[in-house]
Amino acid sequence: MEQLKQGTDALFILLGAIMVLAMHAGFAFLELGTVRKKNQVNALVKILVDFSVSTLAYFLVGYTVAYGVQFFQGAETLAQRNGYDLVKFFFLLTFAAAIPAIISGGIAERAKFHPQLIATAVIVGLVYPLFEGVVWNGNFGLQAWLMATTGAEFHDFAGSVVVHAVGGWLALPAVLLLGARSNRYRKDGAVSAHPPSSIPFLALGAWVLAVGWFGFNVMSAQTIDKVSGLVAVNSLMAMVGGTLVAVLAGRNDPGFAYNGPLAGLVAVCAGSDLMHPVGALVTGGVAGAIFVVMFTWTQNKWKIDDVLGVWPLHGLCGAWGGLAAGLFGSIALGGRGGVSFVSQLVGTGLGVLWALAAGFAVYGVLKATVGLRLTQEEEFEGADLTVHRITATPEREANW
Repeated sequence: MEQLKQGTDALFILLGAIMVLAMHAGFAFLELGTVRKKNQVNALVKILVDFSVSTLAYFLVGYTVAYGVQFFQGAETLAQRNGYDLVKFFFLLTFAAAIPAIISGGIAERAKFHPQLIATAVIVGLVYPLFEGVVWNGNFGLQAWLMATTGAEFHDFAGSVVVHAVGGWLALPAVLLLGARSNRYRKDGAVSAHPPSSIPFLALGAWVLAVGWFGFNVMSAQTIDKVSGLVAVNSLMAMVGGTLVAVLAGRNDPGFAYNGPLAGLVAVCAGSDLMHPVGALVTGGVAGAIFVVMFTWTQNKWKIDDVLGVWPLHGLCGAWGGLAAGLFGSIALGGRGGVSFVSQLVGTGLGVLWALAAGFAVYGVLKATVGLRLTQEEEFEGADLTVHRITATPEREANW
């Protein structure tokens, strides 16, 4: 019976890992559909190569930093319990690799290719696992202190803060240090519009992400006996809430319509195992509004050229999700309880500060040493031709 339980658990978390792995295709197509045609190939290649670098960094360093587990032992040992420890690594790797995928959307269309791979290795190998270990493995005693002080640990079931807020707030310094795309903000004060190159691909990316998210959230239980339909339905309700509010607030704009469900899903990760479905609906709806308003302000009022809006989508909606878990997870608002708003505030704030400081450190060093940005000529030509030597849809065959 125990052998069956071990095998079932291994299969359960493996399916979750595969679903979240598929989300990286969603990241790729969301970025491909949003950027201009001359940068579509770069979007596809970046996500795949970033994932590969993330795998090595997390396998060799990051997973050990977070959980104190390393894999330099015989395969016979690694295969114990149906290889559960390995597939758990695979599952958590797909979370870690989401960080550079998030950042990729913010720095699109003008960032150099190889410096970002260096940033990916440092972030996934060290920056992200340090905070991940604090929250999900009790490292450095923060959770124990919060439990003793407030009566509850910082609760982040599936990573609203650990993954999304950290990713979004890491991206902000990268976007600021890179600067806006050429001619995005003109000297006369006007803003040059760069509309999405492909709404169908943008929509495809959003759908793939949304479907994979049910693996992201539900399989965060990590063993079959802890799986909960509440997590699935709360994820669904937050997705719907984010969609409807974003469509209304965004006046039917398809870019907002398809980022709305993602905003809702980002926000519900933390408390998806605690909230009542109505609380999840409200959480998602607020996130949809946050994205529309803050994306518009970021681009037009503050003139921060965050191409996919990853700071409002992941950074701000992720932080809101950390706080929302403390609100709608409480028994008073229909939740299951066992959560403290003060703990949520402290944990979320620390995640934001850590990511912001690390982002400026990592990207500041890279900018000062190897540079972050394509030349003006390379940017004008597009990353597809200058980095990869081919466009997404070549108009003519080359003469060899």
